[in-house]
Amino acid sequence: MPITGRCFCGAVRFGFDQPPVVARACWCRDCQYLSSGNASIGAIFRTAGFTVTGATSEYLSRADSGATMRRRFCPTCGTPLFSEALEEPDYMAVRAGALDDPEIARPSSVIWTASAPNWGHVDPALPSSPRQPGPVSGS
Repeated sequence: MPITGRCFCGAVRFGFDQPPVVARACWCRDCQYLSSGNASIGAIFRTAGFTVTGATSEYLSRADSGATMRRRFCPTCGTPLFSEALEEPDYMAVRAGALDDPEIARPSSVIWTASAPNWGHVDPALPSSPRQPGPVSGS
């Protein structure tokens, strides 16, 4: 069953031919900026089988983990869509809100809890890590 999604305005549509490897809530400062202050929920997919239609813009940055991140978004409506560590080209994180069915992105862990504000909710029932737990392939 394909997994599909889009940006807010519909100019960018995407799909995967397999389920996510994992979904996580991330409290790193970058994700807080990108999600207006909250944790970002990301579903991590293998890049094989990924399709996208419509133009995206991108922004390259260095994450606190040391990875070089390529963050792609819709240039029309600004919806954040994908994040990719250039050092791990076989995986990409997709913002849960961009998925047509966000239920598939239920987090199984919480990362970068050391960066969460005091008022931030970290689900005590989920495994958590104060920083980056390691490569996706090892999670």
